[in-house]
Amino acid sequence: MPDGDAAMTFPELRARPLCPAGQALENEALFLAEVRAFLAKALTPDLREAGRRTLGVHSDIEACRIWQGRLHRQGWIAPAWPRAWGGAGWTARQRFLFDQECVRNDAPVLFAGGIRSLGPLLIEMGTAAQQARYLPAILKGDDLWCQGFSEPSAGSDLAAIATRAERQGDHYRVNGSKIWTTGAHHSNRMFAIVRTAQLEKRQQGLTFLLIDMDSPGLSVRPIPGLSGEHEFNAVYFDDVRVPVENRIGPENDGWTVAKRLMSLARANNTPAVLVAKALRRATLAIEAAGDGVEPHVRRRLAGLAIELEAFTRLELDALPSGRAQDSGDSRARATPSMMKLIGSELHQRIAELAMEAAGPAAAASLAVLGLDEPELDIAAMATARHFSVRAASVYSGTSETQRNLIAGQLLK
Repeated sequence: MPDGDAAMTFPELRARPLCPAGQALENEALFLAEVRAFLAKALTPDLREAGRRTLGVHSDIEACRIWQGRLHRQGWIAPAWPRAWGGAGWTARQRFLFDQECVRNDAPVLFAGGIRSLGPLLIEMGTAAQQARYLPAILKGDDLWCQGFSEPSAGSDLAAIATRAERQGDHYRVNGSKIWTTGAHHSNRMFAIVRTAQLEKRQQGLTFLLIDMDSPGLSVRPIPGLSGEHEFNAVYFDDVRVPVENRIGPENDGWTVAKRLMSLARANNTPAVLVAKALRRATLAIEAAGDGVEPHVRRRLAGLAIELEAFTRLELDALPSGRAQDSGDSRARATPSMMKLIGSELHQRIAELAMEAAGPAAAASLAVLGLDEPELDIAAMATARHFSVRAASVYSGTSETQRNLIAGQLLK
């Protein structure tokens, strides 16, 4: 995919900074005007097409790299990071508005585990050496990070992690495996939880490590998804050496570190915007089906649009601090789980409706794309997205797990 960034500059947009974090919302119109001006110029047709073709949690990896480079040069690649660390320092409201504009303009979905998860964790809990080594590379896109949490016998129950790390002097030797590792084949680094001790409680004895993906003894094998896309992987560790200096937090206290990472990641996402992207696609699929769509399908689409509006209002109510889960109120601490639960299940119902609206054409596979048959193209993409989003109610904690977490907080 051609970039053309050598000739692309945005001096008129870089001339003055955006509204700093905490500034009153009367400057929202100015903020949106600058965002829209940037997107109009930076989102070239090839990037918009990559955004429209996105099936899973990130767009075509080359489009991601190009888009990350443009955002980085603009100073907007890390909206939630403080300015002192190279971030935009935006409020949660500004992040929501920016993501909303990106969806409306078919921007690529970034492969952003480093930006949304690990970077904020390093800022908060990393050593000075780790911050200096990793944060600039995350911002520039030189380092792409995958998450090594789930294992064949440890999915939502992360306390069951069995991958072992034995300390030998200044390094650990890691043996075991991870599964469902999104983007491991694109990543050059992984953040992972491993077991360093068997203690009284299963949550104890876990350690949080940063692992280079080109380490001897580490191998990656693809796991094809239902849509046919290669998004997931199995990762195997055979005496993989990891320096002790790559540990975040104390040995055997990785559970605390992992919980904080997940909390930061959820606070930096805007799930209502992602669901809005799915609703936009479903609307296009229903429009493409024309008169062949049953009236009840349009009624269901209208109902889902109303649910999305309510979900968006709910998210906006939780945004003033951007850290609802840090509140002392148990109801506020349940907010991240509630947003994940509602968002993932609403996303699935929207994707299912889009596939249903395609009718018999929904049987078309991705292999039909590019045959100058727009109806088949739209139907094949709708089916592939339906298959792809089935995992949404499993990853980052199953719906059942989220309901248990919500109940636990509300019953306190």
